[in-house]
Amino acid sequence: MVVETKTVLYPVRDVEKAKGIFSALLEMEPTTDSPFYVGFHVGDQEIGLLPQGHNQGMTGQVTYYDVADIAECLSKLAAAGAEIVQEPMDVGGGLLVATAKDLDGNVIGLRQLA
Repeated sequence: MVVETKTVLYPVRDVEKAKGIFSALLEMEPTTDSPFYVGFHVGDQEIGLLPQGHNQGMTGQVTYYDVADIAECLSKLAAAGAEIVQEPMDVGGGLLVATAKDLDGNVIGLRQLA
């Protein structure tokens, strides 16, 4: 199973201020700018700001790994001792996301593209 890191999401409380900070850091304007998600494409990476992230239980940034089979990957993570936090969920356009926690409580995000 080959995985690639493509997406890092940050929960933010003030999306306008966070957008300004990340625009300054990345020296670019967002490529996606909506009330529920602000995204920046940096090379082949996506840096995303989630205004509702804290309400979804996010306490810090989450790195999402692109995987070919999200169910298989979750199964392997669970067998290795990870806790499944969120089962696969379609977030639109056939994109599936899920999360697990390692033994130290670090959140591991998974994405399966349609």
